[in-house]
Amino acid sequence: MRDASYSATQAENLLVSRIVWSAQNQVHTAATVYRTAGAGRMGWGNMIGLRLSARKITGIAWLPMSADAVGWVVGIVAADALVAGPRPVAPLAGLAAVAVAAQALAGVTLGVYRGRALRASFDELVLLAGSVAVTAVVLSVVLRAWSPAGVPRPVAGAGTAAAAALLVMGGMRLAWRWWVERALWAPDRAGQRAIVFGAGEGGYEAVRTMLRRTDSPYRPVAMLDDDKRKRHLRMMGVAVAGTRADIGEAARRFRAEVLVVAIPSASGALLDELAEPCRRAGLAMKVLPSVAELIGGRARVGDIRDVRIADVLGRPPALMDLTPMARYLSGRTVMVTGAGGSIGSELCRVLAHYQPGELLMLDRDESALHAVQLSLTGRALLDNREVILADIRDERHLRAVFREHRPDIVFHAAALKHLPLLERYPGEAVTTNVWGTRAVLAAAGDAGVQRFVNISTDKAADPTSVLGLSKRITERLTAYGPGTGMACLSVRFGNVLGSRGSVLHTFSAQVRAGGPLTVTHPEVTRYFMTVAEAVHLVIAAGGIGRHGEVLVLDMGKPVRIEEVARRMSEGNPVPIVYTGLRRGEKLHEQLFGADEPDHRRIHPLISHVPVPALSPADASILDPSLPPETITSDLHRLAHAPAADAAQPPGPAPAPWAGWVAAPAPGRPGRGG
Repeated sequence: MRDASYSATQAENLLVSRIVWSAQNQVHTAATVYRTAGAGRMGWGNMIGLRLSARKITGIAWLPMSADAVGWVVGIVAADALVAGPRPVAPLAGLAAVAVAAQALAGVTLGVYRGRALRASFDELVLLAGSVAVTAVVLSVVLRAWSPAGVPRPVAGAGTAAAAALLVMGGMRLAWRWWVERALWAPDRAGQRAIVFGAGEGGYEAVRTMLRRTDSPYRPVAMLDDDKRKRHLRMMGVAVAGTRADIGEAARRFRAEVLVVAIPSASGALLDELAEPCRRAGLAMKVLPSVAELIGGRARVGDIRDVRIADVLGRPPALMDLTPMARYLSGRTVMVTGAGGSIGSELCRVLAHYQPGELLMLDRDESALHAVQLSLTGRALLDNREVILADIRDERHLRAVFREHRPDIVFHAAALKHLPLLERYPGEAVTTNVWGTRAVLAAAGDAGVQRFVNISTDKAADPTSVLGLSKRITERLTAYGPGTGMACLSVRFGNVLGSRGSVLHTFSAQVRAGGPLTVTHPEVTRYFMTVAEAVHLVIAAGGIGRHGEVLVLDMGKPVRIEEVARRMSEGNPVPIVYTGLRRGEKLHEQLFGADEPDHRRIHPLISHVPVPALSPADASILDPSLPPETITSDLHRLAHAPAADAAQPPGPAPAPWAGWVAAPAPGRPGRGG
């Protein structure tokens, strides 16, 4: 027995020596070939990811490789003890050397040691498991091929060693990650005590950001999630303390001051449901950036912010892929009237992305033109032909401007829009909204414009105010057209969040002043849309609308203004005062008139509504010098006058999603796409 054991030991030592010599020889050969061929010419060297040189290997994470070598040593010793009992150290050392070499080669090839995955992440664990599996196969094959008869080395031994090694490697990475994470946490710093609602990926990122950023104003003390399977979950030491029903209890128990809704895709309905319990518990509500902001790169998951009115629209933003619909803009001369306004300026900024041949910005406010040019180009010298100072009420000057610049496409955004002022001064609605639109239409027709988009309002649907009546007349004048073949259509907006003079600005100013917030009626509702939605609709209209239509965006359900006021005052409560509906105001706005159909023939979010035409000659009956009551009556009569025969019939609808591209007008050099 002693002789047999001695012979087996000699065979093992011989086997180990041959394996180690072979491995050393292969590595030396690889280094020599690589040096001879050069890094730029040897394809196989790059293929396996090795950067061998005479003295070093660059781009390799040596510390993890060394730690994994220790893992294999421990694994082989443990496997040998379990499978075959204790053995001499020499053969185990040889096997460990083979395993370490195989692990190094497999790890470099798979990218474990070349930064292919974040250290101690799940992705790295997958790569690590692959490299360990490859090493185990190498060990099994080598031992089967080279073990002399009578040397017990079953495949099970290699598998056991691999499992033990992987356990050790994973444990070391887990310990390293725990140590690094704990070193970065600052749990004792000052900050508002925050409850995080949502124990998913967003919640994890929110908690992680609060703990790791020393400048974070929040300190997570608890989490809430409606998924009861997460009731025992802890994230970085922060425990789930219940569901939304436990907001009040959690606020008292943890002395919280803030509730952070850590769900980037949170709907307006969810925020509505959370708002009331937050108010009762005295919690300020914060949210993570929306999915659109995250995808667009404008925000990160950890950028916690206040709830915006756009978050409570009750619907996702109705944003479209404009690329196919905006092809008609490429290479064209495009003019925007009212370019200095909220909608006009944003429209200019978006239009600039679609490579118009020339972008003309017309406004009567020189400061507004200065601001929009500065936002577009980073400089505002106001010395080029793209900036036009003109008043749409000056028809003679307007015609001269159009003859000089000869635009292909016109977006008409210039208008007066404040309802109470126009109720007091209806003559201004006549001269600006009605006659100004008529003047722009006439000048565009004379200059050979091919596409004309008029911006209207939902107050034009069954209008009751001077603003609504004047805009309904502009819709009808646009539907008539100048009779030159120019395609004329309108778009109908709701209340645009963030535009100058919107309820958002009014409430913000009132909150800063300490209140009160003024709301006309407890039940008053309005349709809201974001500036981005408004601009998308305008550009899409030029691509998919046809002459004589008004296009209306699906804006979801109307929003109670009182709810908007309460949201604006969260964190700084101020009283709400009800002032009563003003003359001309509706309790509930509508998107369509009583006799207007809702046809959605191209895009599911855009309705195409035919508009009865109104001759420009009929608008001449208006007299802005008459008493306000008389002007209002005349506007009402004109807005509801019988339809006139349009100067041109409706054209064929553009092909869905194909965009609209018209041929340049004859005799106009330098135009065309």
